Amino acid sequence: MNPAALHALMPETEAIACLARFGIAYPDCMLALSAGEAARMAEGLGYPVVLKIVSSEIIHKSDVGGVEVGLQSMDEVAAGYDRIMDAVGRGSPGAAVDGVLVCKQAAPGVEVIVGGLVDPMFGRALMFGMGGIFAEVLKDVTFRVIPITPADAMEMIGEVKGYPLLAGARNRPACDREALADLLVGVSRLMEASPEIEELDLNPVRVYAQGVLVLDVKMMRARAGAPA
Repeated sequence: MNPAALHALMPETEAIACLARFGIAYPDCMLALSAGEAARMAEGLGYPVVLKIVSSEIIHKSDVGGVEVGLQSMDEVAAGYDRIMDAVGRGSPGAAVDGVLVCKQAAPGVEVIVGGLVDPMFGRALMFGMGGIFAEVLKDVTFRVIPITPADAMEMIGEVKGYPLLAGARNRPACDREALADLLVGVSRLMEASPEIEELDLNPVRVYAQGVLVLDVKMMRARAGAPA
């Protein structure tokens, strides 16, 4: 059996609410059901904004044209909403769509990835790594069995090859490693308290001189009737 058939993608709005219960920050966002509603929400959030399709049947939003970034006005947002709905209709026909998420666009920062998974041998585990080319090419990641302590989290942060980017290499400001450690502990707590979640992917997470911000979240839970 295809392992993916045993898991269901949690709608991003629900996943964001789950993060919030564990003190994990996500950009201010609202769910829009029309182009006009998206434009009005963007005015309230402030520009620039990002639009993202919300569907439990679409895992890779960018692959089907489900993401628009850097939108700077009501007209751009309304047009971006229409482009997303048109692209998704063509790229993923028949997919159930909950709406479009309107998010305040985050400032640049150092990007990392954080994941939760169920290992066949060790059980629930946490993954941390550097984002961008470090994740895609160098596979710069480290793992721990859940639960982890704050000390474990700081060890994980120090183990990756890209650590100098977080520590402030080449006169760059050091990133907030304490906030990043808090995030890792929060994800550990979330996975420990949520046995229905089989997989969690926070990618990217931006780390700043003060604070961290999750920019995208995917949570997979076991489908009803799937074997335990």
